[in-house]
Amino acid sequence: MARNTFRTDETLDEKSVFKFGHLHRLAKYIRPYRRVFGLTIVFTVASSAMGLLAPFLTMIVMDDAIPSGDVGLVLGLAGFMLFTIFINIFFLRFRLASMAKVGQGAIRDLRLDLFTHLQKLPFNYFDSRPHGKILVRLVNYINSLSEMLSNGLLNVITDFLSLGIIVAMMLVIDVRLTAVAMIGMPFMFGAVFLIRVRTRRAWQVFSAKQSNLNAYIHESIAGVKITQAFSRESENETIFAEVSDSVRTAWMRGISIIFLMRPSVENISTFAISFLYVVSVSMISGGTLTVGVLVAFVMYIHRFWTPINNIAMFYNAIVTNMSYLELIFETLDEPILIKDRADAVEMPKIKGRVEFKNVDFSYEEGQKVLDDVSFVCEAGKKIALVGPTGAGKTTIVNLISRFYDLDRGQVLIDGFDISGAKLSSLRGQMGIMLQDSFLFSGTIMDNIRYSRLEATDEEVIEAAKSVCAHEFIMDTENGYQTEVNERGSRLSVGQRQLISFARALLSDPRILILDEATANIDTRTEKALQEGLNRLLQNRTSFVIAHRLSTIKNADLIMVVDGGHIAESGNHDELMALKGDYYNLVMQ
Repeated sequence: MARNTFRTDETLDEKSVFKFGHLHRLAKYIRPYRRVFGLTIVFTVASSAMGLLAPFLTMIVMDDAIPSGDVGLVLGLAGFMLFTIFINIFFLRFRLASMAKVGQGAIRDLRLDLFTHLQKLPFNYFDSRPHGKILVRLVNYINSLSEMLSNGLLNVITDFLSLGIIVAMMLVIDVRLTAVAMIGMPFMFGAVFLIRVRTRRAWQVFSAKQSNLNAYIHESIAGVKITQAFSRESENETIFAEVSDSVRTAWMRGISIIFLMRPSVENISTFAISFLYVVSVSMISGGTLTVGVLVAFVMYIHRFWTPINNIAMFYNAIVTNMSYLELIFETLDEPILIKDRADAVEMPKIKGRVEFKNVDFSYEEGQKVLDDVSFVCEAGKKIALVGPTGAGKTTIVNLISRFYDLDRGQVLIDGFDISGAKLSSLRGQMGIMLQDSFLFSGTIMDNIRYSRLEATDEEVIEAAKSVCAHEFIMDTENGYQTEVNERGSRLSVGQRQLISFARALLSDPRILILDEATANIDTRTEKALQEGLNRLLQNRTSFVIAHRLSTIKNADLIMVVDGGHIAESGNHDELMALKGDYYNLVMQ
């Protein structure tokens, strides 16, 4: 793990702008809950409006009820104000519950869309990105939106409506004082604009550094055995401290900018209120303003700046979360390169004849991995692919499963062009066993059944017996119900491969692909495994990539792949007689 692996923050686009389109896309996740959301707004605004009557009622008490000695009016207004307090308490509880439902529902839907999209992205997307950086988008960045959607959005809508009510009440009371109260607004807008620019940039940097930290943690945990084997603990701790410190520094910088917002608004509001007092004193002295009006107006002006401050802070939160939204929607906008065509049909039941017709393929433009490859493999035959590393063997079997699309040519199964088949119907009839055997958290039984969920326990056990996995499984503490932990860490590499092999065979594939599937199995186990495989491969097309001669010498067809071409093809005896590339590989 090199020191310079985690410096993607240096590539941030400093010219990127605030995109309101992201907020529009985010709003789509609230639409399914619009009834609850709308009802909550109605009740919240009604409650807020009732609460905003207090200053107006106070003015009536001070200017009319008290001077006239009308005790009944005072008690009536006091009772009404007490009633509004209870109403506010009731609606506060309703608002919190309903907005939690809206916000968490929207977060769940967004996360589900992101997870679903990630599962459809091509292999090269995951090959080119640290998994920790993908994980942080699915978990941390979406979680950061939770508070904004659960409470912030409703609060800001309520604050805007409250502002309208407050301004209307202020205009009803005194137009002159309303104009004086607005004197601080230009300063407030200027402060928000200046702070916004700095905030956006600061949180872009923080999100990148947080992504780096998650990527490094993920990589370090996955490679902990290598770390300990080479005594790299101290070096890794130093790197982690540096990466972690950069996250802390970026966070503190962002927070320090955010904290400028509240004191800025409060200072501006204090200035505006102070100026209002100065003007009001002269108006009272001149007899053009009553004390009750001044008290009511001061109460309204204080309430006016509270939602202004809340709106400013919410806007600040939007700017902060915009960097997260950008990365979330960036992932959602990643094109799904391998997908069903509009006219795709169900793949007919496969017999197993595979044909490549003039196939060209490249992972990167201009760098061909396969160049005009053509061959035919008859159904039920065992085909071995051999050749040097990087020659294109794995690429060939990946194209049979349509994990990638061709640059040119066709891949036909039983004469059917697989590009026109629905992916689920194609891959559902194929079994794949890779050298890197991945096991999921759960039991051994769950992992084998992963390829065919409806399989019975007896069918799972039979598949395990066929690949010589039953004996070691029964030796584990709970047999087939033994928990294997994440990635099968409790099992040896060879045991994980055998379980993966049983999983592939349980699906009863018509075409079976073994990519270095026996590389980590000892010779004794491999010998026993071959006996089971010979029975299972009958009447089943199989493609085998392996370096062990014992695995491939009995193949019906051996193809030597070199430089993106099929250099030689034939059975073992035929190719040995040629004394060409295959002969040289065997004799090495």
